Amino acid sequence: MSAHKPFVPPGVQMKEFTLRAVLLGLVLCVVLGAANAYLGLRAGQTIAATYPAAVISMAVLRIFKGSILEENIARTAGSIGESVAAGAIFTIPAFVISHSWLDFSPGVAYWKSTALMMIGSILGVLFVSLVRRGLVEDPDLPFPESVAASQIHKAGQMGAGAAKHLFYNMATGAIVFLASAFNVFAPDKDWFFAMGSLGMSSLRLGPIGSTHRLSTGGVTVFSGPTISPAYIGVGYVIGPKLAALNFSGSVLAWGLMIPLLIYFLGPQLHAFLPANSTGDESWLGIANAVWRFIVRPVAVGGMLTGATYTLFKMRKSLGNGLARAFNEMKAGAAPADTTARTERYMSSRVVLFGIFVVFAIMIVLYSYLANGIVAGATAAVVMLVVGFCFATVSGYLVGVIGSSNNPISGLTLSTLIIAALLMVALGVKGSSGVIAVLGVAAVVCVSSAVAGELLQDFKVGYIIGGTPRTIQIVELMAVVVASAVMYVPLFFLHYGNIKSGGIGFGDRLLPAPQAGLMASLAQGIVSGDMAWPLIVAGILLGISMIMIGVKSPMLVAIGMYLPIGTTFAIFVGGIVRWVTDYLAEKRGMNEAQRIRIESVGVLAASGMIAGEALMGLVTAVFNYYEWKLPVVFEHPSYTLGIAVLIGLGVILVQVPLRNAGRPEDPAPPSVIM
Repeated sequence: MSAHKPFVPPGVQMKEFTLRAVLLGLVLCVVLGAANAYLGLRAGQTIAATYPAAVISMAVLRIFKGSILEENIARTAGSIGESVAAGAIFTIPAFVISHSWLDFSPGVAYWKSTALMMIGSILGVLFVSLVRRGLVEDPDLPFPESVAASQIHKAGQMGAGAAKHLFYNMATGAIVFLASAFNVFAPDKDWFFAMGSLGMSSLRLGPIGSTHRLSTGGVTVFSGPTISPAYIGVGYVIGPKLAALNFSGSVLAWGLMIPLLIYFLGPQLHAFLPANSTGDESWLGIANAVWRFIVRPVAVGGMLTGATYTLFKMRKSLGNGLARAFNEMKAGAAPADTTARTERYMSSRVVLFGIFVVFAIMIVLYSYLANGIVAGATAAVVMLVVGFCFATVSGYLVGVIGSSNNPISGLTLSTLIIAALLMVALGVKGSSGVIAVLGVAAVVCVSSAVAGELLQDFKVGYIIGGTPRTIQIVELMAVVVASAVMYVPLFFLHYGNIKSGGIGFGDRLLPAPQAGLMASLAQGIVSGDMAWPLIVAGILLGISMIMIGVKSPMLVAIGMYLPIGTTFAIFVGGIVRWVTDYLAEKRGMNEAQRIRIESVGVLAASGMIAGEALMGLVTAVFNYYEWKLPVVFEHPSYTLGIAVLIGLGVILVQVPLRNAGRPEDPAPPSVIM
């Protein structure tokens, strides 16, 4: 087999670790991380930041005649913020949802949130540094997204042309979201459907003389698609099949489960709901309460089955990843600096010393959170062992399927269950036990997400010819910055939602499905405060979906957990993607043209997502400080909103098709592998 030849040969010296590249990367890290925090809390999805970061870094640095290695450094730093955000939104809100943290204000929660994120992200960098060489240089690992990102960098002139699609649609997403916030149009509309008389009747059932009162009608709520550039963009990126699966969960919840429950139990549902759970005594209030307190726990069981099934399908990859980690440890650390620039990476002694220091800090932190040295030390040991294994597995999975498909929530869920069972075995119960379990899960989640993204960045650098040690240093800088600021968007989104009349994390507008799952399981295992019959029903529902061949039970369960307006909008985005692909096929476009359509479409959708996310954070700040936004109409029209939705769809169809190019033009790199 011939030796690997990077795009920039080892003997070539060019600018790489420059102030402008690092600053640009850190800005992108914060911006793209905050955007993903917003998107993940609202839609339960995050988007890969590698491609937007690559395009923006190319466009900006080309103005200053920057080198390809500088572009790689900026993209490396810029993309890691999404991983820190993913780890944060999957776990940090769980402390609030489980009532383990009763106060999420900066003076109380900032340092705890930041410490968990920073420890996890630094460990992710250090863990994967121990096994970097074996994974990156393995010819059997395709690293699909790394190859795509490196091709974007090598494509030369693609940067400026691609950047305009990203930036123009960022502006579109921002303008549409602000128009919604200013009441130019209504972003949502609910329709209340009654089936039957909704009255009560006496019916003789069971033993002679026994009479039961049953409802003779049922109700449900149907919501139109939320007018959201971000949701439409998410649907476009994931495609029609996955978007349809996601929406099917909401149809199952609101079209079947809720009306059936109300039909058979009616007002008697109050006996099955927490006291004062409806907020009002109307049928609409009851329908929403049924969704929150009955359907959502069933969805949690479905998510548990979906995550377990995902790990089961990847059992061979997981086993290979663990075996590779132990083999690398037995073989010893990688050598120190060598002559070739592309072989210079951080000393293994520095890496191991760093892990030791962070481990000592973890013992102190977990002991404080769990109110006990035994529980704290146990949690720290569990995190170190399981965290290293899963960080390596995460890197291996990225090499196989890419970071966008990395099952971080499944890995975290496995860690949470292990930690929870250990806490129960040690006799740690109540709030302290829940906090310790969630603390372990938070660090492992962030560590695994960062490790996978760093492996992807290492592979891009390996292909292009970057310096590994420089990549490590930049990643450490980026994760520290991202961890230090990630609490800010979480804080404003949570309290901004409360100031506008919501309940913060777990609310209809901030459902945070993964965090809700973590909170429910931690409470259920440690404290016993969980509706186990409903969870079991959801688990069985997930098993039945597996048996009938549903591609992703996890997506269906998340659809049950999210508001129907959200999943409906994501489904509309998937339909827009289908229309684009259908028209491309109908017009007889060749493979190169379809790749150009795909690349432009994903960049345009990513721009819409980023534009809304950034403006969403701005309006959250306004809500928090109770600054009034301008109001155009007291009673905005949802019909006008539908017109806006159609306009967004037209953009996502027409812009990619118009940039298909000529059949004889060479194919650019695809951003979807």
